[in-house]
Formats: sequence, C-alpha cells, structure tokens
Amino acid sequence: MPAVLTHLDTFDIQLLDHGVCVIAFNRPKRYNALNPQVYDQWGQALEWAANNDDVRVVVMTGNGKYYTSGQELGIPSSEEMEDGGIEGAIAKRSGYTKKVILQLIHFPKLIIAAVQGPVIGFGVTSASLCDVTYTVPEATFNTPFMQLGFCAEACSSVIFPRVMGYSRANEMLLMGRKFTAEEMREAGMVSRIFPSATFKEEVLKLATAAAKFPPQAMKDTKALIRAHDYGFLNEVNDREMKLLGERMASEESTNAIIEFMMAKEQRKDKTSAKL
Repeated sequence: MPAVLTHLDTFDIQLLDHGVCVIAFNRPKRYNALNPQVYDQWGQALEWAANNDDVRVVVMTGNGKYYTSGQELGIPSSEEMEDGGIEGAIAKRSGYTKKVILQLIHFPKLIIAAVQGPVIGFGVTSASLCDVTYTVPEATFNTPFMQLGFCAEACSSVIFPRVMGYSRANEMLLMGRKFTAEEMREAGMVSRIFPSATFKEEVLKLATAAAKFPPQAMKDTKALIRAHDYGFLNEVNDREMKLLGERMASEESTNAIIEFMMAKEQRKDKTSAKL
C-alpha cells in the first residue's frame, strides 16, 4: 500500500483499496473546528491527493460528532499580530483558506463530501465545491456569517443561489437559518441521505465503484463539467476573501465575535448550574 501523509496531525488520512483516499478532520474534542493550522494542513492534503497517481477518489469526512464546526473563533494572538497587527494576522489566515478554496475549485479528481454530523460555516460552503455530497439524517447545515459580522466565502455567494435558488440561499447566507439534511437534499445541495449506522460503508461502496473507472476519463469529464467556471470562480474567490478579510478586521465583527463567545459561555454556565 502506498505511503500516505502522516505528519498532518489535524487530519486522519487513509488510502484504501482501488485508490479511495479518506481525508478526515481529526479534532473531535474541538468539534473539528478550523484554525490556520487546519487550513494549512488541509491544503497540503488536497495538494498531495491531487498529485498522487495512487489516489483516484477523495472522500472528505470528519471524525467524531461533527463534520466540522467551522471557523474556530477568537481574536488573533499577540504572536500572530507581531508582523502587521490584526490586518497582517488575518491576511495570513486568509491565505491558507484561499488556497484550500482554489484547490477545491480545481481539484482534478472526484471528491465526495461525506457529512457524518452537523456542519457549520466553511464546512457547509466548502462542501458545495465538492462534486457530490452525502449526509446522515441527523446532520444540520448552517452558516452564521451575519451573526459574526463575516460575509459569504468559498464561492457560496454564487453557488448557493445557483443551486438552491435565491430565497433559500438568502435564508442561509443572510438570515443564518439552520437547514436539515432533508431540506438540503430538496434544495439540491445534497445528493443522498444514508442511515448513520451504515453511512461510512455506503459512501465507501460508492466511492470504490467510482475509483474503478478509467481515471483519465473521470478527469476529462470533470474538467468538461467544471472548466467553464474556473476563471469565474477564481474571481469570486478573490472578491469574497478580500471582503472577508476586511470584515474580520472590522470593529463590528470583533464586537460580534465577543458577544457570541460571551453568550456561549453564559449558556455553558446555565447548563452547568442545572447539573
């Protein structure tokens, strides 16, 4: 069996028979939250998979309860702000995120999002850049961007309205409504829903069947489907990430994050008091 990347401690990567590569978020105690290290290692994992001839199909999933809980919230540390202040720290973080988005846009092989639990924020938007999304009945999908003073990212400003229709896309992106797995399937964002008990087996069975197809035919056909959008999505990514950096560095967003984290702590305190 060909060697896989083993130094990416925020991911669990397995290369299975017939060239199915499973890339799993591996911070279960943190609900697979995303921070600069995770984005950096995610980019490395995708680059390795794209360029490894032994990999034919990629399955993105998560270990633990959550697929990913999205961006790990917090103000940049003083160490991060040593070179360029908060703007410099956010620009560095955005660079890692932008690389992941570009790799998902241009990923040459079949990539499946296997959403085995709740998913928030960038986990939702990045899954829309995968070729197919499967999920479990209990999964929920939400993008609380407005609550945090952020903006749409991962090309969701165009992909969501295109796939879901404007009204449902705006409920998600502008109003922060949490969607069920069935609602996402009805909206065309999810292909199929499989029972939790057999979810992994069902997804791997489909991925293995696809991995047996002639690989160049798969690459060529995916390129036919995607190529007309490459330039456009690159431009959308540039616009979104520029604005997201401005939003994250703004006083409005900083205050929103602080309020969100304080409310979260208050809920924890109330829950602890009841026990």
